[in-house]
Amino acid sequence: MPNPKKKQRLVGPADSGTAATAAPLRRSRRINGKPNATIAQADVVVEHIFGYLPPEDIMRSRRVCKRWKDAAKNTIVPIPTTRFEVDTVLKYSAMAAMSTAMPNLAQITIRPLEYRIRYSNGEEPNQSLAANTINRITFVTLPETISRFRKLRVLELDNAPLNGRYPFLFDFPILESLVINNCYYLKWDLEMLRGMPLLKTLCAVCNGKAMTGNIKSLRALKNTLEKVTIVIESRHSANVVGNFMDLADFPRLKQLDLGSTSVTGDIRDIEEQDFSVLKGHLNLPKTVVGGDNYKFLRISEVSELVAAVDRIRKQRDATMFEHYSWSLANDSPDMYSMDHLDAIDYPPPPFTIQFIRRSSRFGWCWKNICNNCCEVNWLDPEPDRTSDYERYTQELVSFGVNINLFKGYHQPPTQEEYRNLCEEHHERRLG
Repeated sequence: MPNPKKKQRLVGPADSGTAATAAPLRRSRRINGKPNATIAQADVVVEHIFGYLPPEDIMRSRRVCKRWKDAAKNTIVPIPTTRFEVDTVLKYSAMAAMSTAMPNLAQITIRPLEYRIRYSNGEEPNQSLAANTINRITFVTLPETISRFRKLRVLELDNAPLNGRYPFLFDFPILESLVINNCYYLKWDLEMLRGMPLLKTLCAVCNGKAMTGNIKSLRALKNTLEKVTIVIESRHSANVVGNFMDLADFPRLKQLDLGSTSVTGDIRDIEEQDFSVLKGHLNLPKTVVGGDNYKFLRISEVSELVAAVDRIRKQRDATMFEHYSWSLANDSPDMYSMDHLDAIDYPPPPFTIQFIRRSSRFGWCWKNICNNCCEVNWLDPEPDRTSDYERYTQELVSFGVNINLFKGYHQPPTQEEYRNLCEEHHERRLG
């Protein structure tokens, strides 16, 4: 029996003269059991348009109708020019809502929340911090629903108030960029990056001791890593170890900065096929033989290390070692001081090595802490007398001002020679 409350469709006989009352047509998502192509195409257009909007606008637009709500859920939200930053409780709540309403978000930045509000502790928290804040701080739970953003490509943790381990922060299958900046109590190990198999950029700037690991763990990302920057407070540099040569065969690695870690190795081990696409930025710590601020025991070591630098820079980038400096170790048998001299204004001995680049010419020289330099040991020939030669001579003159006390010396003078130079320098000043 027909439902008396439901308006019936009135259709007259096809061969009769009576007029039929036609019911209004309804656009259906399916026609004869098949998807309505017009509707499906319209939904794709909406999703495409949403892709150009910031996340906040997409969340507002999804309330228009069910189709727009579904479109928001399916939209691949690209990395915006302005970051989506979680820095207030309101945005924290919005992120939780987005995890189901807009799970294809591509970028999130976690920053400090309002005053006296921080995220709840993770696994193995710092007990001292936990005890000091339990009665004075309002906690909000960093939802594990953040792991629902399976299309996340950029994750930034910038001074985020985290304490302990949060394994779900390291489980994003297509993440390409991870930035961890000054999250003092966030405990994590380089081994945890295995949960990000497509990672291209790793930037970890940590002033605490909670970051640990061996850079050999990065081999799990061998085919994707392009930039690696690890900066640690010097007193905690021993937390990150390994041999930098473990990364030598990475086919995409363009930038490597391990300058404040305790990784080891020897730049003389770098062969032509190693670090094949590295471009201009190789920052190695003093624990690496030939790394920045490396201290050597004998002056005779320098020539072999300089030869390695010259070979590597010619194979890759002439500026790769431009900002490096080396110095003689305090316990070196070649070290001497000016303690035996009476005058207090004598310049110190030149026991530091500086690399120099003037126009297209590269070289190195010994200098002291007052920038009194010895003669330059050039590794490249003098430029041809072209326009570049004029620039070279101008830069050379500006540098030559510092070559005075040790003029004529290409390496540090002996102790006796140094004493005589200092006495001559003192006489010139008195005269």
